[in-house]
Amino acid sequence: MSTVDFIKDQMRLRCIDGVLTERLVQEPAAYGLGRVPSSAKPDATVNSVCGYCGTGCSLKVHLQEGSAVNLSANTSYPVNLGMACPKGWEALAPLSATDRATTPLLRGEDGELREVSWDEAMQAFVSKFKGIQSEHGPAAVSFLSTGQIVMEEMAFLGSLAKFGMGVIHGDGNTRQCMATAVTAYKQSFGYDSPPFTYQDFEESDVLVFVGANPCIAHPIMWQRVMRNQRNPEIIVVDPRKTETAMAATTHLQIYPKSDLMLFYGLAARIVELGLVDQSFIDAHTNDYEGFVEFLKDYSLDRASELSGIDAAELDRIAQLIGSGKRVSFWWTMGVNQSYEGTRLAQSMINLALMTGNIGKPGTGANSITGQCNAMGSRLFSNTTGLLGGRNFENDDDRAHVAEILGIPVECIPNQQSLSYFEILDAVDRGEIKGLWLIATNSAHSWINQSRFRKIREKLDFLVVQDMYHSTDSAQIADLVLPAAGWGEKDGVFINSERRIGPVRKVRKAPGQALSDFNIFRLIAHYWGCADLFKDWDSPEAAFRILARLSEGMPCDFSAIEGYEQLNASGGIQWPYPKSKYAVSAGAPVAREDRQRRLFADGQFFHSDGKARFMYEAPRAMPEPPDEDYPVILLTGRGTSSQWHTQTRTAKSDVLRKLYPKNPYAEISLEDAKALGLEPNGKLVVESRRGRVEVTAVILPSVQPGQIFMPMHYKQTNELTFPAYDSYSKEPSYKACAVKISKL
Repeated sequence: MSTVDFIKDQMRLRCIDGVLTERLVQEPAAYGLGRVPSSAKPDATVNSVCGYCGTGCSLKVHLQEGSAVNLSANTSYPVNLGMACPKGWEALAPLSATDRATTPLLRGEDGELREVSWDEAMQAFVSKFKGIQSEHGPAAVSFLSTGQIVMEEMAFLGSLAKFGMGVIHGDGNTRQCMATAVTAYKQSFGYDSPPFTYQDFEESDVLVFVGANPCIAHPIMWQRVMRNQRNPEIIVVDPRKTETAMAATTHLQIYPKSDLMLFYGLAARIVELGLVDQSFIDAHTNDYEGFVEFLKDYSLDRASELSGIDAAELDRIAQLIGSGKRVSFWWTMGVNQSYEGTRLAQSMINLALMTGNIGKPGTGANSITGQCNAMGSRLFSNTTGLLGGRNFENDDDRAHVAEILGIPVECIPNQQSLSYFEILDAVDRGEIKGLWLIATNSAHSWINQSRFRKIREKLDFLVVQDMYHSTDSAQIADLVLPAAGWGEKDGVFINSERRIGPVRKVRKAPGQALSDFNIFRLIAHYWGCADLFKDWDSPEAAFRILARLSEGMPCDFSAIEGYEQLNASGGIQWPYPKSKYAVSAGAPVAREDRQRRLFADGQFFHSDGKARFMYEAPRAMPEPPDEDYPVILLTGRGTSSQWHTQTRTAKSDVLRKLYPKNPYAEISLEDAKALGLEPNGKLVVESRRGRVEVTAVILPSVQPGQIFMPMHYKQTNELTFPAYDSYSKEPSYKACAVKISKL
């Protein structure tokens, strides 16, 4: 049965509230197969949340004859207030790229990818994966998803794979950016719960940014900092003199990976000076006494010695944090992507708890999200946690989800999934034979690329579902499924401050490309499990299912009725439960509720309502510099115009002009002089895993003995060392040992 025939057949059979939905048969665009849905007027403006970073800006997309032709920043949205970064302004450009995947591609016996019909693609998908499961067991097929597709698609994917296809192990590339923050919050607060609202950028007296460079990584957040009228102290903790460090009032240019020791030293000094909020500690936390005892082994002098920061300066910072002013801590990948990132994030949480800097305006221990929908992935991807932040191993959780979804509880796995690197290790061992990548480019982004390429050869069947046929991962796939991108489908993203914002379809996808949602519907049909998902007939129907699943959880948004309410409200932060907001169900959120933070009542999500102090002795860098590899390689965001693997940003003529085409490394003047390097000379960077040639950019941004390379170039991950956080299992991308030489 063809794709169109299948969809028409499903629509003829399905009734909603007793009304036959023939309209959808006449308008296949609703399934990604035609023009923009008629709900959008031919010449109109549609609000849609940007599909790049976790800031979650709203863009006004301007339509002509029913299709997007231009966009501008939404001045009334409470996130960006009329601002947008270069990626946002160019958000439509990647949709028109010449390398869009427009038809399924299947690798033939000659080793070449050739165009096939959706029917052939689905037959191959099902026969190959079912064959692998039949021979090797259900756990022999796995999937790796993304933080880029809408929440409804993430939930459908995780539910289809685990409840319908019998897949046990599936993770997302959210593991590459936010797993550490998730784990830290769960252990400290009892739930994955970023406490802040963006208003806190403007209401804080002291802002501490750790391993974060919002000037270029989250420019609109930095604009919110610049709106702060309280003459704030801005402290940046980073081994590199980033753009944010240059704009700060204080830069603590620490030795790489000394930050955990630094924060323990600050905490010890705050205790020594008696600058803690004892009443808050007593009423709302556990194990403070154990933390104080632990801190006896740490001191400001020791922190100074190991971090390279003067003890007097650290004393000043400790007194600022304990001053009673509004203090907020902000971190992103420099913390999360660390071998001890969970404890590092918790060292900031501890400082916020011990000084009472949480639940109040301008305070908090606040993780800045990387991807546009990483928060949606964290809660509803159904990967390493059951839908809504539940636990696969909990009988009551499985029964509750099964009841709401109307499926047999036996369909839900009773074990947690392997994490990303554990899935790849299982491929390496020959235990996983089939792998499905969705909207992620693992062949570029995963740590230690040479090993990933070798592991791929052990797979019997690799499926890549993406917007483009040209990605590194698609080029080595056995089957490529062409997917619609941002702007070609409906759904929601959840941003860093827990705001659920609408994403709108403003163009039709090219050729035979389908939205991920409808690819999942097709797979369910061909797999034979479509009955389990009969109520998942549109993204908005799926959203309402997820709202029901959220009820009673800390992320409860059961009072949100649908997309129009979200649009009229400027997005809505969770929690937004029926128990509190039912009287206004379906109505726009009141203005006073548009910026809401957690823990204002001092109640956390552990069973006793208290937060926990979490701590552990710092560990040595997994691969420190030595005689053979004496230089530390640092990695991070390059410019505000680049995004991750450049899969989309490289499609924009404007954005390409804003960053170097070829990879480069920032090197200190001292090291360049020792090598005899001239500006823009060629530099060889070697690790124990690879060798790359880059352009040398001589700057005072890095310290002698260190170099910096942007993560956007695939050469960078030919060098990185595969270490992982013990608790979050997130890769430690940020520091490894290399040697450098003049080419």
